[in-house]
Amino acid sequence: MTAETTGVRLDCDGPVATVTLCRPDVLNAQTPAMWRAMSDFSRDLPGDVRVVVVRGEGRAFSAGLDLSVAGASGPGSFAELSTLPEQECADRIAEYQQGFTWLHRPDVISVAAVQGHAIGAGFQLALACDLRVLADDARFSMAEVTLGLVPDLAGTKRLAELVGYSRALEICATGRRLDAAEADRIGLATLVVPRADLDGAVRDLTAGLLAANRDAVVEIKALLAGAGGRTHAEQQRAEREAQTRRLRDLAGRGE
Repeated sequence: MTAETTGVRLDCDGPVATVTLCRPDVLNAQTPAMWRAMSDFSRDLPGDVRVVVVRGEGRAFSAGLDLSVAGASGPGSFAELSTLPEQECADRIAEYQQGFTWLHRPDVISVAAVQGHAIGAGFQLALACDLRVLADDARFSMAEVTLGLVPDLAGTKRLAELVGYSRALEICATGRRLDAAEADRIGLATLVVPRADLDGAVRDLTAGLLAANRDAVVEIKALLAGAGGRTHAEQQRAEREAQTRRLRDLAGRGE
């Protein structure tokens, strides 16, 4: 399927892959077809890719779920999902989640370049990335609650990890909007820059990530990603084991 039919495309340039939401006429509103295409990107990613940049064309990152699709009666609509047996419905949502969760992969670092609105599924797509560079006009909202729904695209754990349980609950339960300054203050943003500087800031960050030893970065990401589920002693052991692998590899004694 083409970007024209799915609304999202993958471009690879050496070690950098770019995922672009390309429905600017509807502020990059998302559909199940987009999620399936994004899931396929994980399988299409060349082995030399180290950084994945996620961006949206036009004036918004993503206005969230395309209600013209979800609110209709065809495939992927609320009406269709509600008629499925419970397990089948859950399995369908699991397929959609895969379009987001591959951005957690240990062998790449994912960077969201966020301008304008990042609402609902757009917010969760930004959360799926390891790092978030925000233009100063960025606006987040976990708006699922306004439709009587819950965030279900793998965003709740990432949000709670970044801002804590109480703040995450308040953000999700109210559906209110957060501007770039607040996102920066509470830990959602890696960096906030003027809108005109967004592309340059993402390029600079990407260059910095690529300048480091790839295997060391993979080990560092694994250490930090797993830290929340380990005790201090377990984390220290993981550090020792990772460093032993690095020392052996650098000395030419790795497996």
